[in-house]
Amino acid sequence: MRRGKDRVVKGVSVALVVGVLICAVAANAGVMAAESKSAKVDINEAGEKELMTVRGIGETLAKRIVAFREEHGPYNRAEDLMKVQGIGEKSFEKIRPYITVGKKS
Repeated sequence: MRRGKDRVVKGVSVALVVGVLICAVAANAGVMAAESKSAKVDINEAGEKELMTVRGIGETLAKRIVAFREEHGPYNRAEDLMKVQGIGEKSFEKIRPYITVGKKS
């Protein structure tokens, strides 16, 4: 009977270790996602996917930012984003720390 209890204890121990490893990996992924969301994105160079890494920019808004740039030319300053439908003063202030305006081709 002792052997059965030992197996249960070992099984629980293995499950606990696996659970801890899964939590560690998930926490690391969360940190990496947070870091990628904090890097500045050049609004004159970024495509939709890169724009979507910015906090506050989803798929629809990313498409609008790219379309506006293609139609009107490069952004001269970050505040020009407020010309894009769906970006008002409040949302711009949330996005501002994560964007930059690079070269204007």
